[in-house]
Amino acid sequence: MPVLPSLPSLRHPRQRSGSGSAAAGGDHAEALVDCAAYIGGERVRECGDPATAIDRVRAEGRGFVWIGLHEPDEREMAFLAKLLGLHELAVEDAVQAYQRPKLEAYDNSLFLVLKTVAYVEHTAGNAVQIVQDGEIMIFLGPDYIVTVRHGAHSQLRTVRAALEDDPDRLIIGPAAVMHAIADHIVDEYLSVVEAVEDDIDEMENSVFTPNQPVDIEQIYLLKREILGLRRAVSPLMPAMRSLSGTSTDLLPKKIRSYVRDVEDHLSVVADRVTTFDEMLTTLVSAALAEVTTRQNEDMRKISAWAAIALVPTAIAGIYGMNFANMPELNWTFGYPMALAVIAGLCVTLYLVLRRRGWL
Repeated sequence: MPVLPSLPSLRHPRQRSGSGSAAAGGDHAEALVDCAAYIGGERVRECGDPATAIDRVRAEGRGFVWIGLHEPDEREMAFLAKLLGLHELAVEDAVQAYQRPKLEAYDNSLFLVLKTVAYVEHTAGNAVQIVQDGEIMIFLGPDYIVTVRHGAHSQLRTVRAALEDDPDRLIIGPAAVMHAIADHIVDEYLSVVEAVEDDIDEMENSVFTPNQPVDIEQIYLLKREILGLRRAVSPLMPAMRSLSGTSTDLLPKKIRSYVRDVEDHLSVVADRVTTFDEMLTTLVSAALAEVTTRQNEDMRKISAWAAIALVPTAIAGIYGMNFANMPELNWTFGYPMALAVIAGLCVTLYLVLRRRGWL
């Protein structure tokens, strides 16, 4: 199939050598992460651009093409849409990104949207972001698979390398690549969930540790990140269920059983995310109650010391009145006795309040 003259040819970055044709691709070459034709489970090395790769596969009548893109623009996706016959609505979603996880079936292709997540390392109590998200969109056809990635994480190089080391899986076709990507993303969900669980444990310890300051803002931040995880996981459940139950020829029966296994792992993640959300809701309530309790304790201490300070203030105020005839005013030991009475009352009041737990 010839390259469309109105659009630039996408090329793998490693193929740009400074020649006129390579340089003409300009920024459009940056979107192409990798492109390969796989025939008989083996990568065909001389097929590094989409047009050449799809021509080779269709000339052979077997195999498939895997095209990997990172944040392509409208012209690049329009080129692939003409080359492979991608549906215009799916192409528009791939360019705009920020889609909900979903599975859409078109005439002879499937379009799957997956949310990716990555754990952001941080110090306790100083987190600004805990979970970073992105997207991977997959176009699956009879002899091609196109992966469009948005976000700086969740690269698919390790997935491609693992599949190229296992030709028996690549022989199955592009559906095997779709399963491997979905399995990889769900495994990332599990690792992020485990890391977030450690954060929740630390937060729980800080809330219920005596004399430990409670940072409710960090709890709300963690709850917000859990909500982001839920948005990634929950909508994907029906999509994976539909994928495992589909009867299309694009998904061999063997791959459907593998997809059901991914669906099981995804349900585990969904259950844990739901549990985390409930735990954080309870933790917020406990933290607010703890803050209220500590404030009440502080107010009791302040009130107790105010009551003790009231004794010398009251006695000094009485004897500060300008009356000539007052008890013990002209007595030599009147002043020491007043100090002794003040000290005695203050000590007695302190002991009483301390016994009752106010101090």
